[in-house]
Amino acid sequence: MTVEDYIAYVVMPIICLAIFFIILRFIKGPQVVDRVVALDLMITVGVAFITLFSIVVNNPMFLEEAMIMALIAFLSSVAFSYYIFKRKRDE
Repeated sequence: MTVEDYIAYVVMPIICLAIFFIILRFIKGPQVVDRVVALDLMITVGVAFITLFSIVVNNPMFLEEAMIMALIAFLSSVAFSYYIFKRKRDE
């Protein structure tokens, strides 16, 4: 079993199952914070998916998009935490 086979038959189904549970939390989340965390986790899983796809097709060009998505996810998490901090301080 090669690395590509292991990624295709073991890791990718686990990631797809994780995406299903993340979407379920995004839809069901009772508060906005739960939905934002689910969206951030969705981007993180998307970065993992893109990275694994890049390994399978042996094309490192996709890694640039994964890094951009990771940067956007980080900045959105910082912006949301700043928003929560400001909202708590104003109350």
